[in-house]
Amino acid sequence: MADLDLTGKTALVTGASRGLGRSMALSLAKAGAHVLALARTPGALEELDDAVREAGGTASLIPLDLIEGDGIERLAEALTGRFEALDILILNAAVLGELAPLPDIDPKVWNHTLDLNVTANWRLIRALDPLLRRAKRADVIGMTSNVGGNSSRAFWGSYAISKAALEMLLETYAEETVRTEIEVSLIDPGAMRTDMRALAMPGEDPNTLPSPDEIIPVLHHVLTREKADPIRVSRKDFQA
Repeated sequence: MADLDLTGKTALVTGASRGLGRSMALSLAKAGAHVLALARTPGALEELDDAVREAGGTASLIPLDLIEGDGIERLAEALTGRFEALDILILNAAVLGELAPLPDIDPKVWNHTLDLNVTANWRLIRALDPLLRRAKRADVIGMTSNVGGNSSRAFWGSYAISKAALEMLLETYAEETVRTEIEVSLIDPGAMRTDMRALAMPGEDPNTLPSPDEIIPVLHHVLTREKADPIRVSRKDFQA
């Protein structure tokens, strides 16, 4: 993203401490954006901050559990008091849920998966919409999956259903903001070397998978896309 100048922009990335979130947060900082890095783990956020500083960028660390209390609403209030606008919102934080037949999924796991993968993202959009509308161009990007986004798969019910709901959430928001300067995109990264992939496929050799950094060209693409372009971009289709 060396040719993408985000100087003066503010970007909020959820799930920013590891994997895809970390790669995207670091790349945005390298491009000049001030990154609001949100994750549950303070230690991992501090490691990201070290990398951002080493790269000459700036970040604010936000240790927050997105499904706990009214943290999202309090965050929006704090950001409104500090920033004129929010230019980039990347909805990356997610959980796998339980890989099991639908009748066997633990109700607590089901609720937690939907709360984080869907409801928290709706709450973020709801709370941050005023800040997004103040930007000259605001990009809202959701990380999705082929499972749920394009196809169903046995035993992946809670995760797949949550991603299908996330896609409809963002497609609806895109329709509602079509006359604004808000650009809405969905990125399907495919199989990548992440903790979630390792949890889902424990027998897979992670060294056969692409690094999370390989999502950066796709991120660059969606940050410069035109409103008429397709909302959904997969890494595979982009490379093809």
